[in-house]
This record gives sequence, structure tokens and C-alpha cells, in this order.
Amino acid sequence: MRKNKTKRHTEAPVNEWRTKRLPGIACLAVVRSICLLLSTGSLFSQQPAQAPKPDLNAANNPLTPMITINFQDQAAPLLYGSDDSSNAFLLRGVVPHLLGGLPQLFRFTLPVSTVPTGAGNAATGLGDLNVFDLFPFRVSKMELAVGPQFTFPTATQTGTGSGKWQAGLAGIAIAPRKWGLAGALVTWQHSFAGDSSRPTQNNLALQPLFIYNLKQGWYLRSTATWNFDLARGYFVIPIGAGAGKIWILENGVTFNLFAEPQVSIAHSGIGQPQLQLFAGLNLQFPLHTKK
Repeated sequence: MRKNKTKRHTEAPVNEWRTKRLPGIACLAVVRSICLLLSTGSLFSQQPAQAPKPDLNAANNPLTPMITINFQDQAAPLLYGSDDSSNAFLLRGVVPHLLGGLPQLFRFTLPVSTVPTGAGNAATGLGDLNVFDLFPFRVSKMELAVGPQFTFPTATQTGTGSGKWQAGLAGIAIAPRKWGLAGALVTWQHSFAGDSSRPTQNNLALQPLFIYNLKQGWYLRSTATWNFDLARGYFVIPIGAGAGKIWILENGVTFNLFAEPQVSIAHSGIGQPQLQLFAGLNLQFPLHTKK
């Protein structure tokens, strides 16, 4: 659902990541992710025949009312106008709940980011905590949700956060189909308090979502987030193309492993990501354990 990008952990000196080595490192990361997906498929095929068939749409739909824990990583080995790189590990969760008798989805994202600080150096630390609470509803065959979002200045390093309290709105539109999913997540937030020496924040993010289901739990995906810094006029528009594998345990717990390389096709501003690799493991837990 957003992003946050975040763009989102191990402390390693960035000065080792020079431009001439970055394409090879990025390709190696993609190859490793693909190998992991292939090995996962082999394990899935060896499961007992009575194992439940995974619901690919439910596993990828951000509006599915299940307790969710995501371990995701957004690596940017190539940045425009810089020899540096960045990385963000994202701990993300979704908790369905009722407040005032209304079904809602509460989502939080806590990044651990590594960002360049100049002269080939980097800083690693917690980023700003982002949360939003969505009120889902249906219009015809569309699944929609809107709600408020907040960002708290929880960063432990100057470069890994904005130093600002922020508030705004989040909205999701999803069209489930037999072949997969199409939709988008849109978020906007503006700073209203915080460190007066830090820049004002006014950010818009658009994450187009496209999922195409294949056989045996496999699927294709494109979910890159477009980020717009409205306060300074900077932006980046990436396009992603990846794949994932879903399998489900007998108790209803769903595992969703994916890797998605993303290439930017338009940008404004130095330091925007040129090449990214978004990968992760998403876990869904049913609200009621299956007997």
C-alpha cells in the first residue's frame, strides 16, 4: 500500500559502492532474488496434495482484512547525479479492526534506512513512522478505502527522517478480476510541526498496482511508487516488472515472496533513484484459525 517509500540495513560504508561496480551488484541482487523464488517454487511443489490452494488476489490485495506482517527491502544502487546508493528495510503491518462499528484497516510502516551523507559516507538508522487508518467500502465491482495518515519524526539520524510531524490522506482503489488485480494507492501529507530548521514537507505518492496471476501460485507484478516533492518540485517516476510466489499453510497462514526490479523513466532532482530492487516476504494471518 504506498509507499513510503521510503525509499527503505546493515551498516556498510557506501564508498565501496562505486558507479562502475553498481550495475553488477544490482544484477547480482536480482539473480539471487530470482533463485530464491525458484527454490521456493520447488518447495511448494513438494507440499502434500491436501494443502489449501492459495488465493492470489487475496494475498496481493492491500484491502484484504487479514493481519499482515511484511518484511520488505527497497534498494537503490543507482542514484541520479551521484555515485552513492541508498537502501530502506521496511517493517510493515496491517491490522483489521472495528471502531464505532465500522470496519477499518490500520497500517504502519517503520523503515530502517541507509542514506548517503556526502564524501562517500553513509548513515543508517530508524526512519519516520508512517501510519494510516482506512475505511473500506465497495462501489459496484470496485473496492475502495480512504482515511487519514500521519507521520511521526521517529528517525534516529538526521538523514533518515524529515524531522517533521506530518498529516494527510490515503486512498486505495482496487479492481479484482479473475486474471488478477488492478488499482492504485494514493497518499498525500504535509508537515505541521517539528524542527523549524528542517524543510517543510509536502509530499504526494502514487503507487499503481498491477498483478497478473499465473499457475501454481506464481504471479507477475508491477507496483513501483511515483513520488512527488510538491514543496521543491522534485519527482521520480519508476516502472517495475517483477514476479512473486504465494503458498498457504494448512492453518491458513499465507506466505508471499516477491522481487521487482524498478527503473525510473522520468525524474527531477539530484539523488533520485535511477535503478531500484523492491523485494520482500509478506505474511498474512487469518482472523480465525482454521480447524
